[in-house]
Amino acid sequence: MIKNRRIALLFRAGAFVFASVGLLKQIGVFSSSVSLGSFMYYTMQSNLLAIALFAYLASKTAKSLREGVYGNAGWHPRLGMVCAVDLLVTLVVFWVLLAPLGMPPDYLLSFENITIHTVTPLLCLFDYILFAPARRLKYRDVYYACIFPLSYVAFTGITRLTGYVYYYEDVLSSPYSSYIERIPVRFPYYFLDFDRLGLLALVFIAVILAFFLLISHLIYWLDRKARKPPPTSQI
Repeated sequence: MIKNRRIALLFRAGAFVFASVGLLKQIGVFSSSVSLGSFMYYTMQSNLLAIALFAYLASKTAKSLREGVYGNAGWHPRLGMVCAVDLLVTLVVFWVLLAPLGMPPDYLLSFENITIHTVTPLLCLFDYILFAPARRLKYRDVYYACIFPLSYVAFTGITRLTGYVYYYEDVLSSPYSSYIERIPVRFPYYFLDFDRLGLLALVFIAVILAFFLLISHLIYWLDRKARKPPPTSQI
């Protein structure tokens, strides 16, 4: 655990700026074509969670510097663990379930994509590892990581009931016709699409939820077994 608050402030302020620029670029702020519909997706909502976390921790760290450069720089480790888990699943689900679907290479290698789907999740994890005090988690905390994704599943159900359309997909009306229909897609991800998958979507949700719990249990185990209590000496 690093107890140098200047290092913590530099890391968190840098993470806040980096994550914010990636998110703003993703929604098109720098290209004059802002798409607020992007915030309907789990990736963007989880990145907003990370940005809020970095902003709060950076502010807290800056205020703590009045008490001295060295000291505790880790607050609310449970919240840090939950954010790390929720963002790590963003990373894994995108690269395992979505990226292989044929996304253009120029987007996969773009700054905004690398930021929101890879760098920001890793920054959340690194913040927890570097600054959160060890052995502050309780076993029930591993299940708190499920609150955000389950809330998002409920959110997609509500948007479906309201008739919100995420995008339109062009499909042939039949194998024997060249007529293309534009079919509205009312779920953000194919593995949540009850319209097409039916109850099979519940299987996808259960598997992803199990993955959330796997990661949170792993972090809990590492916190209890691998990490040592904060040293008495200052780093």
